[in-house]
Amino acid sequence: MERQDDGDDSAEEPGSPALACEHSGSPQQEVPTTMRRNDNYLPVPGEEKRPDVDLVNTNARSNVSIPMKNLYADDGSPLYSRLGPYFSDGRRRVDYVLAYQIQKPISIRRQSSRFGDNNFIRRLRRSLSMRSSRAPLQPKEDPEIAAQDQRTDYHEDDKRFRREEFEENLLETGLELEKDEGTKIPGIGFLKIHAPWNVLCREAEFMKLKMPTKKVYEVKQGSNLVEKIRLFIHKVTAPLHPKVDANRPQSIKSLSHPFSREKQHLFDLSDRDKFFDSKTRSSIVYEVLKRTRCTRAKYSMGITSLLANGVYTSAYPLHDGDIEGVDAEPNDRKLLYEEWASYSVFYKYQPIGLIRKYFGEKVGLYFAWLGVYTQMLIPAAIVGVIVFLYGCATVDDNIPSMEICDPRNNITMCPLCDRACSYWKLVTACGTARASHLFDNPATVFFSIFMALWAVLFMEHWKRRQMRLNYIWDLTGFGEEEEDHNRAEYEFRVMKKTMKQEHSTPKGEKVKLTCTDRMPAYLSAVVMMCFMILVTFAIVFGVILYRISIKAALHMSTYPAARSNIRATVKTTAAIINLIVIIVLDEIYAAIARWLTTLEVPKTDKSFEERLIFKTFILKFVNAFTPIVYLAFFRGRLVGRPGKYLYVIGSYRMEECAHAGCLMELCIQLCITMLGKQLIQNNLFEIGMPKLKKLLRRRKSDLDSKQEEELNKTLQRHEKDHNMGPFVGLSPEYMEMIIQFGMVTLFVASFPLAPLFALLNNIIEIRLDAKKFVMELRRPIAAKAKDIGIWYNLLRGLSKVAVIVNAFVISFTSDFIPRLVYQYMYSLDGTMHGFVNHTLSYFNVSDFQPGTDPLQPMHLGYSVEICRYKDYREPPSATTQYELSKEFWAVLAARLAFVVVFQNVVMLMSDFVDWLIPDIPKDISLQMHKEKILMVELFMKEEQGKRLAARDNHNQDNCITPSSANQSPSQPHSRGASHAVVWENKHKPPQANTAPIYKL
Repeated sequence: MERQDDGDDSAEEPGSPALACEHSGSPQQEVPTTMRRNDNYLPVPGEEKRPDVDLVNTNARSNVSIPMKNLYADDGSPLYSRLGPYFSDGRRRVDYVLAYQIQKPISIRRQSSRFGDNNFIRRLRRSLSMRSSRAPLQPKEDPEIAAQDQRTDYHEDDKRFRREEFEENLLETGLELEKDEGTKIPGIGFLKIHAPWNVLCREAEFMKLKMPTKKVYEVKQGSNLVEKIRLFIHKVTAPLHPKVDANRPQSIKSLSHPFSREKQHLFDLSDRDKFFDSKTRSSIVYEVLKRTRCTRAKYSMGITSLLANGVYTSAYPLHDGDIEGVDAEPNDRKLLYEEWASYSVFYKYQPIGLIRKYFGEKVGLYFAWLGVYTQMLIPAAIVGVIVFLYGCATVDDNIPSMEICDPRNNITMCPLCDRACSYWKLVTACGTARASHLFDNPATVFFSIFMALWAVLFMEHWKRRQMRLNYIWDLTGFGEEEEDHNRAEYEFRVMKKTMKQEHSTPKGEKVKLTCTDRMPAYLSAVVMMCFMILVTFAIVFGVILYRISIKAALHMSTYPAARSNIRATVKTTAAIINLIVIIVLDEIYAAIARWLTTLEVPKTDKSFEERLIFKTFILKFVNAFTPIVYLAFFRGRLVGRPGKYLYVIGSYRMEECAHAGCLMELCIQLCITMLGKQLIQNNLFEIGMPKLKKLLRRRKSDLDSKQEEELNKTLQRHEKDHNMGPFVGLSPEYMEMIIQFGMVTLFVASFPLAPLFALLNNIIEIRLDAKKFVMELRRPIAAKAKDIGIWYNLLRGLSKVAVIVNAFVISFTSDFIPRLVYQYMYSLDGTMHGFVNHTLSYFNVSDFQPGTDPLQPMHLGYSVEICRYKDYREPPSATTQYELSKEFWAVLAARLAFVVVFQNVVMLMSDFVDWLIPDIPKDISLQMHKEKILMVELFMKEEQGKRLAARDNHNQDNCITPSSANQSPSQPHSRGASHAVVWENKHKPPQANTAPIYKL
């Protein structure tokens, strides 16, 4: 690719040198819409020029001619509008787009009516440029979403000249630019960027991009049992695989090597347009944008600072093309829509290779992880359903629930609250007792152990899948540290520190932010997060007070329906209130976590992302699981006993569990929270918010649906993408799945159906996210990644904590341990008969504290002298009345022993499974070793070929020299002549002073 001359110099300003710009097309054809350094920026042909846009750059060259026949179709419409994501010439692809606001500068608008002189405009431009250099820009925050953070209100002229300087610097890097300011989006201009071949090669070499070489080899499948099972499953499930790689054989792989301009002969460059795909081209341009700086001010500004300060409003690569319509050409985006983003293919596997090809490795790894997680939920859901069905099948044989439901027992229970509540019959808790058995039965212990091992198997399966993808995607030697760039906010803070320490800092010493500089931000983050956690605790405590007060109010109600379903009403409404609070606080905590992370000024984007993830996870985890933890481990244990209850805030008596335990209430809370978060927060918001934004945009534009559809058909690709939502990163997607993983594993002993609900949600979530990525969001920058990063550590930590939590849930929340203790220590016949009576203590109603006895003691129709309550305490007739009995300490010892045994056994089994399964599949390790050997052989052959070529050239020179002396000076050397010399010298005897001659 060579640099073309810009044309006649007579049209340039005095003193300006002749400038050049690189083109990827023919040297004879000049494209007038291409921007050149220090040249005027012409609008796209075929559109009316706006006088308020190009007032500064009005020196159009007299020799520039616009080839109208190449830019218009037969019907007079612009040809480039039909050509998709290309420049106006229809050949050069748009690799990246920068959008900016078009606004007529006030200073120029006032003077343009009086002075039409170009000299005045040039003087004005120089004065504004000098003024802007004296007033440096001050970026506030580095944006994660383009132009979404706070911005400094820059003068429009300053923005314009910042853009011009940045664009000139882009031109110096070899990029080709084209402006489009006559768009159908009012007030928005677009800068289209194209990377020519030489720039792509140069940057690919700098970035050490691995590209496929001409060398291919056969990938042999493993011969062990695991690989045979995997291949068998792959063949059986062949109809479920998407039809995206039908033409490419699965057993052939290209040998990849970092691209090098000196070794271009190793790569297949027969089709240069397809050698670098659109994803790679946009990532290369993005690297150039991050490296290009504006330096006229006292400190440099990169693309992130320019976006943060509104110089550019957005920056994004383009989608490949349209996905709907008869005229839509085949492209990867359309293929993704048909084979991935459609609900009709929900039963198929995801086209992970095509996702990676279009969106990059980071997005590809997320959907690959989500697919593995959803796939592993299938056996967990099946076992959970079996456990639930086992509880349904054995509920009629459960002796404790039968004793509770037997009216012949005639057990009178103590009041559930002071004054308003009266005595009640245990038989009224029959429904709750039977429902509790569905989730509190011996099978739940087995299911807890199964889910602990399932979590380990899931992590191991993902590690192996990740290594396989690393091998297939050529990421085995990739190092993420190579791609770290300093954030704009960090550089701005370093610049301010440098200016303060300008005289005290020794020369040559690099200034950076230390822990001392960040200490106020660290302290603010710790204090703020602790405060937010306390707010969560306070809200949960408020819901507790709501339950206590609403229960007393319903007991005092004269409405029969309210009094008949008090427990169900209180449980359900409290769970719904907790759900609403969780959803609202999630949004607030996400904003607070981002603000605290910004205060810390992390150095790189990776550091920023990891700190943000950590803060967001802590706040959202506490927010989601605090009500659940209270129900599982604290409710019913801080109550006291009749006659000596525990009160909070005056007269609020702490609430008790039902006789069957708090496990049923825990199950209701988990069910409502899990379903509510998935249906409302994850799915409804993701579906409803884009439609709501679309409706508001339509009302703002005063267009109906048909008019908007017709307008969209006339928009170009960069205009359509501008109307899409910005890509906000993968953190929200990961976060909702991590919280769901916690719901599935942490309290699975109380809710065996959690894996089933998670599976159904994820089947919808995959297609919902796919539709969002393909249709509603701008195309993200293709970021490389070899793993899922900090999310793997969070998953591993949750899987470890899940073992401990489930041990405590089984031991302390359920009645599994008390039933075992009774059956093997206190039962007369070794059965569960008499278990209910064994768990109930006696209380003499005359021992009530004054003012706490029931207002209606005759509610049951008879006078009550002794009532029962669930606890292990001495009877009123004992010398140590109402003290904890020896049965309590026996049950407590058994509970603690179970926690220790369960935790250690399950941890040992998990570690054994972890040790048993290798992280890297054997066939992948063999193929990686084979790839290294093939690469060494390839370079050895190349070096050997170079040596042979050098020796042959040397021998050719020696064989031509003797006979060339006999040739006349006028006779040219030719290939035929040299061969004749060789043939002639071959028949002559060798002379003493002649070098040996070899046939070439």
